[in-house]
Amino acid sequence: MINRTSERLSNRIYEAVNTLIISGDIRNPKLDSFVNISDVKLSKDNAYATLFVTSLNEKNLNKSVEALNEASAYIQSRLAKILSTKNTPKLRFVCDDTELKAQKIEELINSIS
Repeated sequence: MINRTSERLSNRIYEAVNTLIISGDIRNPKLDSFVNISDVKLSKDNAYATLFVTSLNEKNLNKSVEALNEASAYIQSRLAKILSTKNTPKLRFVCDDTELKAQKIEELINSIS
């Protein structure tokens, strides 16, 4: 069960990283402009954060995740200033493919009926 402090920290990271992406603060040609953070999962000790990335342009999703991972140290330093916490979690970006899986399941269900 997630405690209230972790939940607040997770929400603040979610908002801050999305703001950094939308504002164009992360300058990398591989980063697609339609990228969005869909979820943030923190480790039990709040030392690591896994950020799930989605994009309207599925073709460039892997490149965008790679660009975000390359910029993770910069994003973490910006988060340290925004969050004002003693320790800032180490960031790891991964593709969020839940929508694709849901589409495949829906197609399978429709093909059966």
